[in-house]
Formats: sequence, structure tokens, C-alpha cells
Amino acid sequence: MPSSLDCLKPKYRRVPTADREFATAYFHWFFLILPARFPETLIGNNVDAVLKLFMGPVMPKFIEPDAYAEYRRCFSDPATIHASCEDYRAAASIDLVHDEADMDRKISCPVLVLWGMKGLIGRKYDVLAIWRDRATQVAGSGLESSHWLAEEVPDETLAELKRFLAA
Repeated sequence: MPSSLDCLKPKYRRVPTADREFATAYFHWFFLILPARFPETLIGNNVDAVLKLFMGPVMPKFIEPDAYAEYRRCFSDPATIHASCEDYRAAASIDLVHDEADMDRKISCPVLVLWGMKGLIGRKYDVLAIWRDRATQVAGSGLESSHWLAEEVPDETLAELKRFLAA
């Protein structure tokens, strides 16, 4: 059973609506899709600065020191940095091809969609309507957070996941 946490998929719905507000809020998407080794090198040269920039308003209010240390440990590994960039590169290339190829099909298993009501996704898009266009069984709701659901509202996020997985 798939789930989406503050991520508006399918991608074909985001790309045509990527305006200035979207590009500003999600600048990291455009940075991470740059050719290999450029973003990896910049991230690797100052992991702390990049993590603090990407995590923005949730730092340090919602990220405990131990949790941040784990983020830092993982993003100090060049393979982790490269894999993260490759995920975003795929989103801007082959994932769009796959979305296009699947336009006439819907996901048939249950899908849980959660998003932050204080984030751009919750303010700009009708998240459930978009997902219902691509899946037959969609449940979910907006939570009182920005993009970082698990960090900002962990109890609510966990409760929604447990309810969905128990069904």
C-alpha cells in the first residue's frame, strides 16, 4: 500500500504548474537535478549548511540533536548524497516518461495521502482530487504542519499511518 507524505504525485501535475512560488519553495528540486557531481560536490563540501538550508524552518525547533546527527551522518556519505540527487534526477526525467505511459491506468491498491496544510502543497493544490484522478482508493488529509510532517507533527502522522495500515 503506497503512501505520500507532502508529495504531490503524479509528477505530470506539478511540472506544468511550477511557477515562481513553487520554484522558490522547492528550489532544491532544481538544484539536485543538475548534472552529476556538481550538486554532490557542493553538498559534500558543507553538509551542515546544506541540511540547515533544506530543513529551513524546522531547524532547530522540530529536529532533535540526535535526529540531526543521524541526518548529518547519512549525508556525510558521498553515496547517500549521490543517491538522493539521482532520485530527484529521475523525478525530472524517467518518472515523467513513466507517468505519461501510465496515464490511462489507475493505481488499484489503497493509497494514503498526507500533506502539510501550512506548506505549499496544502495551499496550492487539491491534493485528494489530484490523487483520486490517478488511484481508485485514496484516503488522507492535511495535517497542521509544513512539509516536514514526521518532524513537526509526529504523533498525528503516526496515528494516520497506523489507521491506514490497520485497515
